[in-house]
Formats: sequence, structure tokens, C-alpha cells
Amino acid sequence: MAYKFVVLAALVAVAKAGIIGAPAVYAPGAPLAARAYAAPVARAVAAPVAAAAIDTDYDPNPQYSYSYDIQDGLTGDSKGQQESRSGDVVQGSYSLVEPDGTRRTVEYAADPVNGFNAVVHREPAAVALGHSKAIIG
Repeated sequence: MAYKFVVLAALVAVAKAGIIGAPAVYAPGAPLAARAYAAPVARAVAAPVAAAAIDTDYDPNPQYSYSYDIQDGLTGDSKGQQESRSGDVVQGSYSLVEPDGTRRTVEYAADPVNGFNAVVHREPAAVALGHSKAIIG
């Protein structure tokens, strides 16, 4: 069933594009040879607009800088990011504490010459400082 729908949709698209002409209309009782399809009608193509639109919001040297840092003692969520851009060069880093307690830090840079490059650092889980009792026997 889906195949029939696709074929029908393709035929409708071709007919709307003007590749297949519309059937000619003849008086009832006309011979079968006269009931053929008419030739496609040539369509006029509009000339391109002479004046190009100017984008007044275009910035040839975009620049920005942002950062955030989250340290939530209640949930233990610890993450942050900083990034800056000057023209086509972007530099930044982000870090987060993974479920196993390790901190992952990703430093990245992107530019038209070198593309996107990232370096990942992992720091071991923080060791909990506490008192331990040694049993000497």
C-alpha cells in the first residue's frame, strides 16, 4: 500500500512540475486518437532580483566571552565552562565531576585552519580525608 502511495505522489509531483502535460479536453464522442495528452506548456522564468539584500546584522568579526560555575553542595553537582570567540577562532574548556568521582576537563579550540581540537584530562577521584582506626594486636 505504501508503494502505491509513493508512486501516486511521484506522479502528482511530476505532473505539477509540468513534465507531463494535462489531458486535452475534447467533445464527447471524439475518436480515441484525439484523446491524447497535450504537450507541456512552457513556463516563464522570473528574472533574478538585481539588487542583493544587505544584512545589516552581519558582523564580520564576531566576539563573545562567557563562563559559568556550579558547585552544589546539596546534590554534589560540580561543573563549569568558559568559552571565548574572536572572529573565526573559538577557545574554551569545560569540566565536570563524573559519577565515579573523577574530574573530567576538556580544553578545546576551533579555527578555520586546524578545525576542532580537544584535549581531555582526567583527575583521580578526591580521597576523603578522615580518621581511621588501626587495630594493633
